[in-house]
Parts: sequence; structure tokens; C-alpha cells
Amino acid sequence: MINKKVANVTDALEGVADNMTFMFGGFGLSGIPENAIAELVKRNIKGLTCISNNAGVDDFGLGLLLQQKQVKKMISSYVGENDEFERQMLSGELDVELIPQGTLAERCRAAQAGFPAIYTPAGFGTEVADGKETREFDGKMYVLEHAFKADFAFIKAWKGDAAGNLIFKGTARNFNPNMCGAAKVTVAEVEELLPVGELDPNQIHIPGIFVQRIFEGAHFEKRIEQRTVRQRN
Repeated sequence: MINKKVANVTDALEGVADNMTFMFGGFGLSGIPENAIAELVKRNIKGLTCISNNAGVDDFGLGLLLQQKQVKKMISSYVGENDEFERQMLSGELDVELIPQGTLAERCRAAQAGFPAIYTPAGFGTEVADGKETREFDGKMYVLEHAFKADFAFIKAWKGDAAGNLIFKGTARNFNPNMCGAAKVTVAEVEELLPVGELDPNQIHIPGIFVQRIFEGAHFEKRIEQRTVRQRN
């Protein structure tokens, strides 16, 4: 059994450099790789292309990288609650490629499975399809979308083992599974890292073959992006 465990986030991010393309799991602030993001901020890696559903908020998640002007391009589904993201996009400081959410997920999954591209009906007849190949299947038009090419994928899971097997919890099982194995190197940070054999095989969501490095994270803040509660009667 190959041991994928590394001592800490510093070792896990060995090889990251300026001008690379990174994938970040998560949806809003749920299931984001907090430790990996903090380490990238600390290292001040520049010129990044980030593939993520959104960019966190101004002072948390990928918003921290945007604050320090470390991101050159965002490939995402929506601007979300991040005012700095919106400001940089509208001012032209940040290159932004907005993609339908399902297409974003499937381009990750295509990279994970080794497919070069997919056909999707989403975006046909809109600006999303400009300059792209289109094709008709059974009377319906589809747009050709290429699989992503990324240097690193940063994943957040609930539990994992030294072989890289992962279990996600609740809504943190969002873009994280599709991004595992979709880059040259997949780095998983987990809340609890166990010896091989301690995880129930029936509960594993992602097998270790899709993960190259795994470490136990620390100080997960797990912020709530927007807290909504029902008013008491």
C-alpha cells in the first residue's frame, strides 16, 4: 500500500509555483481547503489561474488570494458574495471566465476520467458558445467543452487514511469529489487522518488512487457564508 501521508501543509504544497493553474474544492465556504489556501497566501504565489465554483468572501477562502492580487484569472460559476472579486472583474484587473455550474463540474469530471472534452447543451445560443464547436445530437444542439488542465487540485475532506481514501461530510461533498484526480497532483486536507484499514470501505467516497498527498489539517474555521434562521413563533 502506497503511503500518501505528508507531515503538514508545507510538505503537501511542495512544487507549487507562480503562474500555475489550481483547482479548489468547495461551494461558497463549505468544504474549502482552508489550510492550503492559507499556505498559498503565506508563500505569496503569484499569477494564479484558479478553478473554483466561486471565490469565497472578501476576507476568507479564495478572497484572501484576491486581496493580495495573487490571482490572474478566475474560472468559476458566479461572483458570489465577494465584493473584491466583483471590483477586480469590473475594473479589468482580473480575467474572469464564467461557466455554467454543471459545465464546470463536468469539465472537472472529464479531466478526472481522462476524457479530453464533453458535449453539453448548456450555453448553446449564448455568449458561452462563442467561438466553440457545436454539434447536433438527436435534434438538439450541444457545445463542445474541453476538460480542465490543472497543476494542483486542493481538496477538503472529513476523514481520510494514509492511502488517500476520502470520506466527505454533508454539503462539503460538492465540487471536491469531481476535482480529485483532475489535476497533475491532488492534495487532500482532512479533519481526521487514520491508518489504512480504519475507514469502512462502504463509506469511502473517493479511493486513494485519485489522491497523491494527504495531511491532517489544523484550525478549520468553517465559516457560514450567510446564516439564515427561522423566526421563533
